[in-house]
Amino acid sequence: MSVVEITQAEIKKFQYMGLNFEQVQALSMDEFIKMLPSRKRRSLSRQSYWTPKRLKLIADIRTQVKGIKEGNKRVKTVKTHLRDMVILPEMVMAKIGIHNGKDFIEFLVRPDMIGHIFGEFAPSTKLVRHGSPGMGSTKSSLYIPLK
Repeated sequence: MSVVEITQAEIKKFQYMGLNFEQVQALSMDEFIKMLPSRKRRSLSRQSYWTPKRLKLIADIRTQVKGIKEGNKRVKTVKTHLRDMVILPEMVMAKIGIHNGKDFIEFLVRPDMIGHIFGEFAPSTKLVRHGSPGMGSTKSSLYIPLK
């Protein structure tokens, strides 16, 4: 999967709580946390939320975004199992792979994803589509000649 570029028009039209993208990125972490909805605000403010795995994930994402801003075209996806990680403004333009229970779903973090969690972008269940019944599923299908 190739990296899709985020256009400047997409960044300019982005607004989060009345602030544009540059203003949101200029906020400190404490100021940004105060702007989030209650569930995400409470989890980010707890000390137990910031485990070593989460801190390593953020460090990996920072190095990836720094490489992208320097012009590196070959970007390695940061893979993680942390589906409940909140997307922060510094994660914009990162290429992330979220585990859905079977494999990693890759996506590019856009400005409109700020404040959401990773799990929202990698569904863990598929839509069930029932087809026609198979051979031997009913009494009458036993008498259908095979080709």
